[in-house]
Amino acid sequence: MAEKSVTILGSTGSIGKSTVDIIRRYPDKYRVVALTGNKNIALLAEQAKMLRAEVAVTADENNYAALKELLAGTDTRVAAGADAVVDAAKLDADWTMSSIVGAAGLLPTMEVVKRGKTLALANKETLVCAGEIVMKAVKDFKTTLVPVDSEHSAIFQTLEEKHRDAFDRILLTASGGPFREKDLAFMESVTPEQAVAHPNWSMGAKISVDSATMMNKGLEIIEACHLFAVTPDQIEVLVHPQSIVHSAVGYKDGSVLAHMGMPDMRTPIAYALAYPERMESPTAKLDLTKLSGLTFFAPDETRFPALRLAKECQAKGQTATAVMNAANEVAVGAFLNREIGFLDIARVVEKVVETSDLPPVATIRDVVAVDAAAREAAARCLKG
Repeated sequence: MAEKSVTILGSTGSIGKSTVDIIRRYPDKYRVVALTGNKNIALLAEQAKMLRAEVAVTADENNYAALKELLAGTDTRVAAGADAVVDAAKLDADWTMSSIVGAAGLLPTMEVVKRGKTLALANKETLVCAGEIVMKAVKDFKTTLVPVDSEHSAIFQTLEEKHRDAFDRILLTASGGPFREKDLAFMESVTPEQAVAHPNWSMGAKISVDSATMMNKGLEIIEACHLFAVTPDQIEVLVHPQSIVHSAVGYKDGSVLAHMGMPDMRTPIAYALAYPERMESPTAKLDLTKLSGLTFFAPDETRFPALRLAKECQAKGQTATAVMNAANEVAVGAFLNREIGFLDIARVVEKVVETSDLPPVATIRDVVAVDAAAREAAARCLKG
């Protein structure tokens, strides 16, 4: 296999670290163009040295001098700031991982799309905020988009285009998070420490909270609608506590093609990295004889209203989903800072969506404006 040039946007996050773990095992197969991170500059510098990255970027301008010092004596160029992250996304690379958390990943991801190479997409908020715009650009620039979320990777692998006319439904699985069996009274007093303690996956704080509220699954419903050209009523969410079946596709003849594997993000990352081929990954092999059982049940939208809200926003259109995402990011931040309760997250998001104007958006600039306005509205809601 010829050497592949790669960029990792968000290399210090959970997805980024797993991507680095795979790439470091094959030093002769990959040339690292750029790595970007935020505040964890010690890890960013360590990664840049290990992978001999050509460019290392911290999104925090205040960390420029410290990162520069950490990489002194190397050939790695250093840059800082949000614009520098976007510039890193513009650099020519055969394959780019987009794993920046939240709407902050939108602008860099769009620059990757414009290059017409391969985009491994782990930043679901890009499609939640601007799915129609992004997917049109993917088509226009002939970009290869490979989803990295374990659920969407599973669907990508089991949704057979040659049998698309026989497609019936998507079965989108969810772990249910740490509170799937808890009542509302318990959830009213949940702490940030409890919310980020996911039972199956190792993820960052924001994504872990989204999993606990099931907003993460709401975002994934929206993402799936854009990726696979389906509607929310064609998607059935199933709580699957073991996280072994990562999702499935049903067909009209009654067949269900399911993707199974250990709950390790290095599996979908390796799939995206090698696509359209497959490669070895360090993931533990699934031993079916050691499984005590696989269970599935419907989610409770009374305890987890984020699912209902996401479907309602998808029906309202792209502006509503962008508002929902921005409000959720603000509310989750407030919860992690102990400013609001766990159940207040969904309440804040719903209030902001209900009270916001939803003007049509046609460009990324429009989406950015909507995102900013929604964040201001969420901040006001928190104060009120």
